[in-house]
Amino acid sequence: MIRKTLTLEKALALRDRGALLVDARSPAEFADGTMPGAINVPLLDNVQRERVGTVYKQRGKAEARLLGMELVAPLIPAMVAKVLVARGQNTGPVVVFCWRGGMRSGALTSFLNLAGIPAFQLEGGHKQFRRLVLDFFARGEWGRLLVFRGLTGVGKTRLLQKLEQEGYPVLDLEALANHRGSAFGGLGLGQQPSQKQFEALLWDRLRQIEPGGYALTEGESRHVGRVILPPTVYEALQVETSIWIEASLDYRVGVILDDYPALDGLTSDFIRPIRALKERLGKEVVAALLDLLEQGAWEELVRQLMVLYYDPLYRHTKPVDRIEVDIEPLTEGLERLKRAIGRILNRDAS
Repeated sequence: MIRKTLTLEKALALRDRGALLVDARSPAEFADGTMPGAINVPLLDNVQRERVGTVYKQRGKAEARLLGMELVAPLIPAMVAKVLVARGQNTGPVVVFCWRGGMRSGALTSFLNLAGIPAFQLEGGHKQFRRLVLDFFARGEWGRLLVFRGLTGVGKTRLLQKLEQEGYPVLDLEALANHRGSAFGGLGLGQQPSQKQFEALLWDRLRQIEPGGYALTEGESRHVGRVILPPTVYEALQVETSIWIEASLDYRVGVILDDYPALDGLTSDFIRPIRALKERLGKEVVAALLDLLEQGAWEELVRQLMVLYYDPLYRHTKPVDRIEVDIEPLTEGLERLKRAIGRILNRDAS
């Protein structure tokens, strides 16, 4: 076998320079969490992996290997072709990994090298990468986080995106989680990443913030949809001076309506989250909200949800150590926001 190996440190350095990462594990393992940017070229699919595992347990390692070879052999050309397509014009090496840096990634590395594609096997596999991520969060060694807070609809995510376009360093937790962070936050966005994948994506962004640097982010609860912030990240959001964004109710309603395009196509998706508010708001209020939903009275529905549910829920989170910024009108508000960021950074640097 033509097998060349790399340490995790060297593999990540190659990845940062554009090397293609190839996950040789099954699709189910890949979906549970992989290295950011990796593509899945499974040596065995979910069913085949289970078959080989059963033979290993019942008849031993030798027969399991023979079955694996029988299953993999016809698929080698397709595997190589998939890597070639993903690699495109990139002439750099490919880094292949499986769970522990064993037979699957070793075999695929050999196939690729035989086909003339320079490839390395990751020592320790995804297991070692996962350990690195967990250790990173345990240490909590990244730069400071300047936290935007405010009532629902002030457009915190929108502000982060605008500032990122202007070159400000941004940590967009909701983008990483693929969720808007509220009871209705997942509507229209598709599936969230697994917890492991969310942590991998978060690690990849946080490690770019130098210990002496900073990033702008948005205050979140521990749960962003079904994914959970690592404790050290959540704690970091609580200790920093916050920038509290102020905006009128009319402005906030408009932002929410913009954030949920094609609302008429989501009507049925709103029913369950509204019904889930019965314990907090009462049966009669929920019935009135469902009636607005049925009428398609989106503006009034959003207004009532803010007044009755979101504002009372989040108003108490207004931090004592804060700088307040009125974001209306948006153009002038953005300039005020930039000045507030500058004041915090200059004050703490002096």
